[in-house]
Amino acid sequence: MVDAFRMHILQTKDLGTCPVKQIGGCSFLYMRISNVYIVIVVSSNANAACALKFVVEAVTLFKSYFGGAFDEDAIRNNFVLIYELLDEIMDFGYPQNLSPEILKLYITQEGVRSPFSSKPQDSRPPANATLQVTGAVGWRREGLVYKKNEVFLDIVESVNLLMSSKGTVLRCDATGKILMKCFLSGMPDLKLGLNDKIGLEKEAQIKARPTRSGKTIELDDVTFHQCVNLTRFDSEKTVSFVPPDGEFELMKYRITEGISLPFRVFPSIKELGRTRMEVNVKVKSVFGAKMFALGVVVKVPVPKQTAKANFQVTNGKAKYNATLDSLVWKVRKFPGQTEATMSAEVELISTIIEKKPWTRPPIQMEFQVPMFTASGLRVRFLKVWEKSGYGTVEWVRYITKAGSYEIRC
Repeated sequence: MVDAFRMHILQTKDLGTCPVKQIGGCSFLYMRISNVYIVIVVSSNANAACALKFVVEAVTLFKSYFGGAFDEDAIRNNFVLIYELLDEIMDFGYPQNLSPEILKLYITQEGVRSPFSSKPQDSRPPANATLQVTGAVGWRREGLVYKKNEVFLDIVESVNLLMSSKGTVLRCDATGKILMKCFLSGMPDLKLGLNDKIGLEKEAQIKARPTRSGKTIELDDVTFHQCVNLTRFDSEKTVSFVPPDGEFELMKYRITEGISLPFRVFPSIKELGRTRMEVNVKVKSVFGAKMFALGVVVKVPVPKQTAKANFQVTNGKAKYNATLDSLVWKVRKFPGQTEATMSAEVELISTIIEKKPWTRPPIQMEFQVPMFTASGLRVRFLKVWEKSGYGTVEWVRYITKAGSYEIRC
């Protein structure tokens, strides 16, 4: 199999963009990590996504043993350890436990670390390895104690927009993730309630009362961390989980309807002959007056033969960036419910050769708006139960960033 992969794929340079190749009756699923190819060979119709995910998780595991490095030297230096790990993480072609925290409890051999690795060694006390491997909560060890029990929850959203020059929204969606950082003693059980439509309707059915008025949202694609109880989510539509210790990503989601755009852009670009252009851009913030955006950047494309530009701005600073072929307008702090304008006179270098008409790429925006979500997603409650009954402090933050935020001009 190794020779077949080397001869039919590597030597023929038939790598292409597809990570799955079929040769004879076998399928080769492969990935390149630094200077190493990792190959999985299957003779049946296996789940390709599962196999590639296994490769990614296995590399993460190897890096945790090798001090953050995964290359040819690390493999040569840790050959025996890799065999020992492979024996644990896959049985008869079925992936098993790939959690570095758990495997380090009973495969205690340290890898040969790269001299360039600066990653500190994990010096946490050992726990009951058998319980963690066979139990339902393999991602959290027992006996954790904190003087102050706190939960930090961040909802981070990216808005993707494509708008026509006339102000019509051609494409719009928001992708978000809920990040958590938990410092909780014992084995707590957490319950998170969001203002999603299905969850609120299910709660109303269970409690036999009408749903509360207010904005509800429909989550299109949701993926959860392995700690979330999916059975309870299917029946009650609430996110219940025993959290890992420290920082982790609880869930990811995507929303395509009912999105509140934080900014609207009104561009006007006029070509005055062959050597001059007039650019006017008005940006209006649509979010609440008490909020503000940080690090607002507006990139207005101009032709390659631009010589210089003279600016007038009501807020922030603007300059011509020859590397990006753009007028870059930066506003450090942009309050809500306000407008700002940029006017520029652009001088072009006149050429004798008949040039192609300028294609006018879209205007791009970058920004961050704290305490605002474009989707309208809100945390209704975050409850923590633990048998000792201690009190907890919960912190919730929201932030919306620009993903691919483009306006045609």
